[in-house]
Amino acid sequence: MSQIAIIGAGAWGTGLAIVLGRRGAHRVRLWAHEPKVCEGIARERVNQKFLPGHRIPDTVTPTHSLAEALGGAEILVSVMPSQHCRGIFQQMRPHLRQETIIVSATKGLEERSLERMTQVIMDVLEADGGWRPRVGALSGPSFALEVARGDPTAVTVASPDTELGQRVQREFSDPNFRIYTNDDVIGVELGGALKNIVAIAAGICDGLGLGHNSIAALITRGLAEMTRLVVACGGRAETMAGLAGLGDLVLTSTGGLSRNRGVGVELGRERKLPEIIADMHGMVAEGIFTTTAAVGLAHSRQVEMPITEQIHAILHHGKPPRDAIHELMTRSGKSEIAV
Repeated sequence: MSQIAIIGAGAWGTGLAIVLGRRGAHRVRLWAHEPKVCEGIARERVNQKFLPGHRIPDTVTPTHSLAEALGGAEILVSVMPSQHCRGIFQQMRPHLRQETIIVSATKGLEERSLERMTQVIMDVLEADGGWRPRVGALSGPSFALEVARGDPTAVTVASPDTELGQRVQREFSDPNFRIYTNDDVIGVELGGALKNIVAIAAGICDGLGLGHNSIAALITRGLAEMTRLVVACGGRAETMAGLAGLGDLVLTSTGGLSRNRGVGVELGRERKLPEIIADMHGMVAEGIFTTTAAVGLAHSRQVEMPITEQIHAILHHGKPPRDAIHELMTRSGKSEIAV
């Protein structure tokens, strides 16, 4: 049996623990930052705070100790919020074995450095003469609740290390959770992060009472600007036509379970961001942080991202959503296929 450590017991981390635990082929340790979450899982076998109503298999052991979670782990799945990734990996570093495979399942960018999560992880583990870790990225259209209840789901794992990708594919797949492999880490990670921004924009359209025409146009043009930035950063355009691009974009922009879309809906209804965040009770909408990082990354690569810039203005400068939509619609004429 493989030993797997899942670091982060939010909805997605818990959903992955259920997937890996239900096969009975793994010993899974699920690390929770909050002691009460850990205690609740141990007592009730349910994560009442982040994924209520879904039993966690007995093969999953909750823990509040990073040392215990990582002890003997062959695969580490990183599922913490993006802005905590660096700090938690600094805490984990003394407990990690060099042969441990690391899979990042966090869909975001670090706001300060503009780095993708695999870059953050490698920064920490390679520092001061450390080792070069084996790291991959897991992404794709996957609401945690639907994964937990066993709805058929397909995602992708990206790594230039073929053996890593094949092992994750082999270890994580079951009849209801299908893993594809990809070697475009840049495209897969950026796709998973940037789609959250477009999802906020789609939610704003809904909150404003706009129809399907508006949201379809937004998703399509959002994909275009996502692809421009991916290519400028060294990823491949075709990755954006796959699970980590178009697949996750459509899900997050239209699905009722999307936290990022939900933030947008409330913004469209003229609620203020601090009030919206307070009502999320500890849940994280990664697009809020990713928007700032994406604007910085786009500027550094001289890539035009008008939707992202307008969402940044709404989130962080209080711009009225209707004004932002008006500006997008009255921009000078463009060719649809222009790079």
